[in-house]
Amino acid sequence: MHLKKYLITGLLVWLPLAITVYVLLWLVGVLDGVFVAVIEALLAVLPETSATQTWALKLRSAHGLGVLAVLLTLFVTGALVSNVAGRWWVKQWDRLFTTIPIVKSIYTSVKKVSDTLFSSTGNAFRTAVLVQYPRPGTWTIAFQTGVPSGEVAQHLPNDCISVYVPTTPNPTSGFFLMVPRSDVVELKMSVDEALTYVISMGAVAPVPATPSLKR
Repeated sequence: MHLKKYLITGLLVWLPLAITVYVLLWLVGVLDGVFVAVIEALLAVLPETSATQTWALKLRSAHGLGVLAVLLTLFVTGALVSNVAGRWWVKQWDRLFTTIPIVKSIYTSVKKVSDTLFSSTGNAFRTAVLVQYPRPGTWTIAFQTGVPSGEVAQHLPNDCISVYVPTTPNPTSGFFLMVPRSDVVELKMSVDEALTYVISMGAVAPVPATPSLKR
């Protein structure tokens, strides 16, 4: 009996680390594959006797450079678009992709979602809440993503909010709901704590803050 208990306890200790390492190794492999593909394209167009091709061959045999290349690209891009000239180029980039029929729908949708989620002034995924789902009397954790707008808001009662209900243990899939604010209970826990609670299927509950003692 104790043997089984110890095995399960040990598994619970090592499983998060193993999954984290696996995901990181997978990500490094994907980025390295992209970097190697770029190097192969350069080797195909460069002369065989050029010094640049020699350096490209050395870079192809190195591991982990894909991660550095992607991070460097993101950093340089962020620095460039922080000024007026960079923002002008971004507008031209957006204008180009929004004129292509099929690409337009995908690019516009993804851009709107990313701008909403990562905006420092937005409210998406800033608040964890409790909602009754999938039926009254059954509660689950959700995240406020904003408020209904446009035509949808015209058909809803006043003071509704938009929430995302994640599934467990995979929070990347879920359901989008629009519910009255009065039916929502706002939680004091952080979004990270709420996500941990969802992913662990309720096994890892956030520790309530201990009130400070008055002197």
